[in-house]
Amino acid sequence: MVIYKQAVSLKELEQILELQQRNLPKNISEDESTKEGFVTVEHTLDVLQAMNEVCGHIIAVDDNKVVGYALCMHPRFGNDIEVLRPMFQEIDKVLERKVNYMAMGQICIAKTHRGQGIFRKLYQTMKEKLPKGFDTIITEVDGKNKRSLVAHTAIGFNTLTIYNSNGKEWHVLSSYK
Repeated sequence: MVIYKQAVSLKELEQILELQQRNLPKNISEDESTKEGFVTVEHTLDVLQAMNEVCGHIIAVDDNKVVGYALCMHPRFGNDIEVLRPMFQEIDKVLERKVNYMAMGQICIAKTHRGQGIFRKLYQTMKEKLPKGFDTIITEVDGKNKRSLVAHTAIGFNTLTIYNSNGKEWHVLSSYK
């Protein structure tokens, strides 16, 4: 049975990084990347821990093994990961009013557990666990990651903006209506 919770242990954070490694474009075929999706950012344990201390990452655990995660990234970490800096700049440009948002820094489901509703449940749990005063969740998806774009749209995310950075098209999405 899959349990959804916030990460609390070093072991859980290490398992997040292991799952992340298995789904980076450099570690999967182009065909798999197209069909199954991929993750873009390669986090360090130090950054992952620092982010987790501010707002615990949401994990799906099956038989004591992390099988999915949604990383909680407070905007104050906006300069800590180079590839994500443009996202935070774009968010600041397009928000109509002051919105207290949590960035979902990355979401990933183990191949063995895809198609079981874990994606939706991770976001649902993240919304429930957001610190008091946060209005929405904002994330971005590489335009080539069609599976992720479809999945986000299916659970109610809306496009805030689309921009280009480092030769890629990025879709900034929000759970805010």
